[in-house]
Amino acid sequence: MPTRPDDRTHATALVAAAVAAPSMHNAQPWRFRHLRADHALELRADLDRAIKRTDPDHRALHLGCGAALLNLRVAAAHFGQGADTRLLPDPAVPLLLATVRLTDTDPPDRDLAALFPSVSRRHTSRHPFQDKPIPGDVKAALCDAAEREGARLLFPAPWHVASLLDHVRDVEGRDMVDPDRSEDVRQWTRTGAEAAEAVDGIPEDAFGPRRRGGRAPVRDFAGRRAMAGRPAADFENAPQLALLGTTHDRPEQWLRAGQAMERVLLLATHHGLATSLTSHSLERHDLRELARDPGSAMGFVQMVLRLGYGPPGSATPRRPVRDVLEIV
Repeated sequence: MPTRPDDRTHATALVAAAVAAPSMHNAQPWRFRHLRADHALELRADLDRAIKRTDPDHRALHLGCGAALLNLRVAAAHFGQGADTRLLPDPAVPLLLATVRLTDTDPPDRDLAALFPSVSRRHTSRHPFQDKPIPGDVKAALCDAAEREGARLLFPAPWHVASLLDHVRDVEGRDMVDPDRSEDVRQWTRTGAEAAEAVDGIPEDAFGPRRRGGRAPVRDFAGRRAMAGRPAADFENAPQLALLGTTHDRPEQWLRAGQAMERVLLLATHHGLATSLTSHSLERHDLRELARDPGSAMGFVQMVLRLGYGPPGSATPRRPVRDVLEIV
């Protein structure tokens, strides 16, 4: 029998699933408020965790919060509840990104409920993937998952993949001489003793191996720092990439794209795929404009996904639910 939505334990379980979502540099820029009288949860942006230099317009923040919102909906469906979701419900409160009213009367979304086991299994993999193609029916299912959340997923042609990889190489060169970008990475990476106690950021055991060869777009969070004992590996020369995008480029579309991104990632995990995200070139305005396929109806690329068969990646730390959930 589903747990009542006004139960503190139940609200905690829902938010525990929500905060397993990915976010830029694992900054976890969200807060939740459980309104017991309304059987509802609010999702709010936490600007203290914004990546101010790399994400000045908070687009990535909205994507991460959208991913957390999708996880919350998945958990609600798993517990047999409906989730009536409103995005940006109050223009006077821009930090209020969404409200989710929980019901026991609406039939839960069975497709979302089936993704619940993947919430805890999904991790960003910064490891080499196999040269094994993703089946066409799996690609079609991933595209359908994005469409269900109001976004589009496109598997680009080889020429487009080559262009995207050139953009990543371009931005890697720019970052080498941009102290602001380097400072963001230093702020949100955790090494040594700090990694063992971290509740956010990217710990060193999630960096993955140093790239010795290959062109897979995997950001090296070690930067120029020498990491004792870190292995090197050859990555894919022809990585399997997918573009996630929307028709418009405003906060509501960013939230929808974040939900679509997480739904695609959870479904990919369900199908046995390893996944990673690369927004590296999209963080530069000029390169982001070049990322879209001019022959497609996708107006704005919001994220580049790398998919394939390989190690699932390491879990990254999460803040305790008590630090992000207020119950009123």
